This record gives sequence, structure tokens and C-alpha cells, in this order.
Amino acid sequence: MITTRPHTGEPHTAGIAGRLNWLRAGVLGANDGIVSVAAIVVGVAGATNDLAPILTAGTAALVGGAISMTLGEYVSVSSQSDSEKTLIATERRELSEMPAQELDELTGLNRTGFDGD
Repeated sequence: MITTRPHTGEPHTAGIAGRLNWLRAGVLGANDGIVSVAAIVVGVAGATNDLAPILTAGTAALVGGAISMTLGEYVSVSSQSDSEKTLIATERRELSEMPAQELDELTGLNRTGFDGD
């Protein structure tokens, strides 16, 4: 059996991928939020120069966008978690019911790569 170790200093844990995904989502979400709120504020400012409606529109856009992004991310993460749990349950069942076929499948994946390369 051949065992390999990660190179020193290289992150080979699932944790780094998760952190990078959260960072990416945060940057894209912030960028989207800034553009959306700015567009609404500029639109209202184009209709009136009265400060109260501009601030009200900006605040409403900010709150609405924050709630929308929060709920969207929650649904996305929940859906991914449910899908992963289903796949894990399927693999556990297959391992207990047909271990030889699962070993063949794993051997084939390790020979060709997990994405069919």
C-alpha cells in the first residue's frame, strides 16, 4: 500500500475549501449589494433632491437585500447539506449491501480520477 502525505504548507483539508467558498460568496454578495443599493439611491435621487426619500429608499434596499441574501444563502447551504447527506446514506447502504462492487468502483475511481479523467 502506498501512502502519500501532503507537501509541507499545502492545505489539503476540506476546511480551506469551505472558507474559500464563504469568502467568495461574501465578496460577490457585498459587490451585488453595493451595486443594487447604489442604483436605487441614484434612481430616487434622480427623481427628488429631498434627503428623506433618498435615505428611506437606501435603507429599505439595504434591509431587503440583506434579508434576501441571508435567506438565499441559508436555502443554498441547506440544500447542499441535504444532498450530501443523501449521497452519504446511499454509499453507506451500498457498502453494507454490496461491498465487492463498491471496492471495484473505488478502485476504478482511483485509477481514472474522480472526474473521469
